[in-house]
Amino acid sequence: MTQSKPVKIGNLVQFKNHEGISRELLNRLREKGMSYGLNDITPFSVEKIVVAEWVHLKCRYGCNNYNSSWCCPPATPNPEKAQKIINEYSVALLMAGRKSHSDFYLNNGHKRGIQVKCWKGMLSLERMLFLEGYYKAFSLVGECCALCKTCAYPQDCRFPQEKRPSIESFSIDVIGTLKNLGTTPRVAFSKDEAFNYYAIMLLE
Repeated sequence: MTQSKPVKIGNLVQFKNHEGISRELLNRLREKGMSYGLNDITPFSVEKIVVAEWVHLKCRYGCNNYNSSWCCPPATPNPEKAQKIINEYSVALLMAGRKSHSDFYLNNGHKRGIQVKCWKGMLSLERMLFLEGYYKAFSLVGECCALCKTCAYPQDCRFPQEKRPSIESFSIDVIGTLKNLGTTPRVAFSKDEAFNYYAIMLLE
C-alpha cells in the first residue's frame, strides 16, 4: 500500500480516507515503536479480526479486572458493539513485542513498568498517525491498563485522555486473529520462556 504524504497547510493536516499506509511511514512507526518494546508492525485488513462472544465470557468469569477497570468489561463495548466499531475501519496494524522475565505473572512494579511503557507507546503511535492525517486511528492495547496502581473505577478515570480498551476487552480472539494472519501462536509453558505480546491499532 502506497500513498503520498499528507498536505500540510500551516499547522493544518489534510486527513486521509481509505488510502492505506506508505512504506516510509511504516518504517518510521517501526522505529518509534521499538523504543517502547513494540518490535514489529504489520498492516492487515480488519476482516481478519475475529470477534467472539467466548472472549467476553473469559473476561467476565476468568479475570479479576472485570468490573474493576475502565479499560475492561463492562466499561468497554460488548461483543456486538465492538464488531460494529471494527466494521467502521478497513485497515489495522498488528503491533508485537517479545519479552522474557520470570516475574511477569506477578503483580509487581517490574511488570507494571513494562505494561505502562507499551501502553504509552501505543498512544504515542496513535498520535503520530493522527498528525499524519489518519484521524480515525485508535489503540487497542495488550494486557490490562496499568497507568494507575489501582484503577479509580467506577469513579472518574484519572487519565481519561490515555484511557483505551484492551484487545481482549473488545472481545477479540487474539489467537484466532493471529491464525488468520498466517501466524502459528504458541503458549509459553515455562515462566522463563520468552513470550510475545500484541496490540492492535485500528487505522482507517
